[in-house]
Amino acid sequence: MTKRILRLNELIKKELGQIILREIEFPSNVLATITRVETASNLSVARVFLSVFPESFFVQAAKILNSQIYFLQQELNEKLRMRPVPRLIFSQEKETIKAGRIEELLEQVKEKPMLKKPRKSGKMNQ
Repeated sequence: MTKRILRLNELIKKELGQIILREIEFPSNVLATITRVETASNLSVARVFLSVFPESFFVQAAKILNSQIYFLQQELNEKLRMRPVPRLIFSQEKETIKAGRIEELLEQVKEKPMLKKPRKSGKMNQ
Protein backbone atom coordinates (compact mmCIF):
# COMPACT_ATOMS: atom_id res chain seq x y z
CA MET A 1 0.00 0.00 0.00
CA THR A 2 1.19 3.47 -0.78
CA LYS A 3 1.69 6.16 1.81
CA ARG A 4 -1.21 8.10 0.31
CA ILE A 5 -3.63 5.19 0.76
CA LEU A 6 -2.48 4.64 4.35
CA ARG A 7 -2.99 8.33 5.17
CA LEU A 8 -6.39 8.30 3.47
CA ASN A 9 -7.42 5.21 5.48
CA GLU A 10 -6.60 7.00 8.73
CA LEU A 11 -8.33 10.19 7.60
CA ILE A 12 -11.52 8.34 6.65
CA LYS A 13 -11.45 6.44 9.95
CA LYS A 14 -11.10 9.66 11.94
CA GLU A 15 -13.64 11.76 10.04
CA LEU A 16 -16.25 9.03 9.67
CA GLY A 17 -15.87 8.14 13.35
CA GLN A 18 -16.63 11.73 14.32
CA ILE A 19 -19.63 11.89 11.98
CA ILE A 20 -21.05 8.64 13.36
CA LEU A 21 -20.47 9.78 16.94
CA ARG A 22 -22.30 13.09 16.35
CA GLU A 23 -25.07 12.07 13.98
CA ILE A 24 -25.98 8.39 14.27
CA GLU A 25 -28.11 6.95 17.07
CA PHE A 26 -27.55 3.35 18.12
CA PRO A 27 -29.60 1.54 20.78
CA SER A 28 -28.44 2.45 24.28
CA ASN A 29 -26.80 -0.90 24.94
CA VAL A 30 -24.75 -0.99 21.70
CA LEU A 31 -21.20 0.28 21.20
CA ALA A 32 -19.94 0.50 17.61
CA THR A 33 -16.31 1.33 16.82
CA ILE A 34 -14.48 1.75 13.54
CA THR A 35 -11.40 -0.43 13.89
CA ARG A 36 -9.80 0.11 10.48
CA VAL A 37 -10.42 1.23 6.93
CA GLU A 38 -9.07 -0.38 3.77
CA THR A 39 -9.29 1.72 0.63
CA ALA A 40 -8.89 0.26 -2.85
CA SER A 41 -5.83 1.45 -4.77
CA ASN A 42 -8.06 3.18 -7.36
CA LEU A 43 -9.94 4.99 -4.53
CA SER A 44 -13.29 3.61 -5.67
CA VAL A 45 -14.23 1.76 -2.47
CA ALA A 46 -13.35 2.04 1.21
CA ARG A 47 -14.17 -0.98 3.35
CA VAL A 48 -14.93 0.23 6.87
CA PHE A 49 -14.49 -2.46 9.53
CA LEU A 50 -16.74 -2.19 12.56
CA SER A 51 -16.46 -3.78 15.95
CA VAL A 52 -19.82 -3.90 17.71
CA PHE A 53 -20.35 -4.77 21.36
CA PRO A 54 -22.25 -6.94 22.06
CA GLU A 55 -21.39 -8.85 18.90
CA SER A 56 -24.95 -10.09 18.44
CA PHE A 57 -26.00 -6.51 17.55
CA PHE A 58 -23.71 -6.20 14.52
CA VAL A 59 -26.51 -6.81 12.01
CA GLN A 60 -28.67 -4.17 13.67
CA ALA A 61 -25.81 -1.64 13.76
CA ALA A 62 -24.95 -2.33 10.12
CA LYS A 63 -28.61 -1.80 9.13
CA ILE A 64 -28.62 1.55 10.93
CA LEU A 65 -25.43 2.66 9.18
CA ASN A 66 -26.52 1.38 5.78
CA SER A 67 -29.87 3.19 6.11
CA GLN A 68 -27.87 6.41 6.58
CA ILE A 69 -25.20 5.64 3.96
CA TYR A 70 -26.12 8.54 1.66
CA PHE A 71 -25.96 11.01 4.54
CA LEU A 72 -22.65 9.56 5.75
CA GLN A 73 -21.21 9.64 2.23
CA GLN A 74 -22.33 13.25 1.73
CA GLU A 75 -20.81 14.36 5.06
CA LEU A 76 -17.56 12.57 4.26
CA ASN A 77 -17.49 14.17 0.79
CA GLU A 78 -17.70 17.63 2.39
CA LYS A 79 -14.99 16.85 4.96
CA LEU A 80 -12.44 15.27 2.63
CA ARG A 81 -12.62 17.69 -0.30
CA MET A 82 -11.09 15.22 -2.70
CA ARG A 83 -12.17 13.46 -5.85
CA PRO A 84 -13.03 10.67 -6.05
CA VAL A 85 -14.21 10.03 -2.52
CA PRO A 86 -14.35 6.27 -2.01
CA ARG A 87 -17.75 4.61 -1.70
CA LEU A 88 -18.26 3.25 1.82
CA ILE A 89 -18.90 -0.43 2.55
CA PHE A 90 -19.37 -1.58 6.15
CA SER A 91 -17.97 -4.96 7.24
CA GLN A 92 -17.73 -6.80 10.53
CA GLU A 93 -14.26 -6.82 12.09
CA LYS A 94 -13.33 -10.45 12.54
CA GLU A 95 -9.83 -9.78 13.91
CA THR A 96 -11.10 -8.30 17.18
CA ILE A 97 -13.40 -11.30 17.63
CA LYS A 98 -10.41 -13.61 17.20
CA ALA A 99 -8.32 -11.48 19.57
CA GLY A 100 -11.09 -11.56 22.17
CA ARG A 101 -11.28 -15.34 21.94
CA ILE A 102 -7.50 -15.62 22.35
CA GLU A 103 -7.66 -13.36 25.42
CA GLU A 104 -10.41 -15.55 26.84
CA LEU A 105 -8.33 -18.70 26.33
CA LEU A 106 -5.26 -17.08 27.87
CA GLU A 107 -7.29 -16.13 30.95
CA GLN A 108 -8.51 -19.72 31.26
CA VAL A 109 -4.95 -21.02 31.02
CA LYS A 110 -3.76 -18.48 33.57
CA GLU A 111 -6.43 -19.57 36.05
CA LYS A 112 -5.61 -23.29 35.83
CA PRO A 113 -2.74 -24.43 38.03
CA MET A 114 0.21 -25.76 36.11
CA LEU A 115 1.12 -29.38 36.67
CA LYS A 116 4.79 -29.70 37.48
CA LYS A 117 6.74 -32.59 36.15
CA PRO A 118 8.98 -34.28 38.72
CA ARG A 119 12.59 -33.29 38.16
CA LYS A 120 15.19 -35.93 37.69
CA SER A 121 18.04 -35.74 40.12
CA GLY A 122 21.05 -34.11 38.58
CA LYS A 123 23.57 -36.36 40.30
CA MET A 124 26.20 -37.72 38.00
CA ASN A 125 27.77 -41.14 38.47
CA GLN A 126 31.30 -40.79 39.69
